[in-house]
Amino acid sequence: MSSQPPLSGQVALVAGATRGCGRAIAVALGALGATVYCSGRTTRSGRSPMDRPETIEETAERVDAAGGHGVAVRCDHSEPADVAALLARIAGEQDGRLDVLVNDVWGGDRLVAWGTPVWEHSLDDGLSLWRNAIETHLITSHHALGLMAARGSGLVIEVGDGKAGVPFRGNLYYDLVKETIPRLALGLAAQLAPHGVDAVAVTPGFLRSEAMLDHFGVGEENWRDAVDVSPWFAYSETPALLGRGVAALAADPRRGRLRGQCLGSWDLMREYDLTDADGARPDWGAVDGEARGAYTMGPPDATS
Repeated sequence: MSSQPPLSGQVALVAGATRGCGRAIAVALGALGATVYCSGRTTRSGRSPMDRPETIEETAERVDAAGGHGVAVRCDHSEPADVAALLARIAGEQDGRLDVLVNDVWGGDRLVAWGTPVWEHSLDDGLSLWRNAIETHLITSHHALGLMAARGSGLVIEVGDGKAGVPFRGNLYYDLVKETIPRLALGLAAQLAPHGVDAVAVTPGFLRSEAMLDHFGVGEENWRDAVDVSPWFAYSETPALLGRGVAALAADPRRGRLRGQCLGSWDLMREYDLTDADGARPDWGAVDGEARGAYTMGPPDATS
């Protein structure tokens, strides 16, 4: 008799599951048997201000195809009432169970004016960036973490861009947001540890997300054509690498040893002996410092 998948019976919420890392994490959790609530603002009936074609319904269907159970729920994570309703639904449908929370809400690309000093940058856009990328995480954690603490177990994933203390990212608002994510995970880890819940931050490398491929005018099948435009793209990775890493972490009974850390996709790749979707083992950590020093108008992985 075959054994159950390692996350069979577990419940995850991926906040910001519409595309990129959020979608890949949701699918990877599903591949290990989890029920995954896939939340975001873009549905088949309407797009978010990012105006991208990917939808939460598509993500949920990919979770199903991977072997899990995907549940698409439209939710604006900047609206406390929306988030409260989402968590009430999960609690009601899953008997109060929530095993994994992934805070991946972003939606800030259109708000960043690279190379623009703070006194010339749109204040409204800068503050909106903060609300999109940090307030949404705090709102979601406020409403979700009580379920985990009550059960005495769980894992919280904060998805960011880069580890703490990297060179300035080229835009003050963006830099503050991304520098805050590792600290947020550290603080959550300190508060949740007495309740048996772990928290970590994770970061991809130079990401071949849907939006980044569009930016370079390539697809996954010919992505190397973009290396002529950006040499660092040769070290890029698909969102699947981080997705697989997060899923492996969620299934690791010894994950508490990593509590409070900020883990790169490359760290998780080595820790759990993973490969990317194409079988490669891209190690962005080996070139991160050099690459960031070469970019003055923003990080090479600015689209997640």
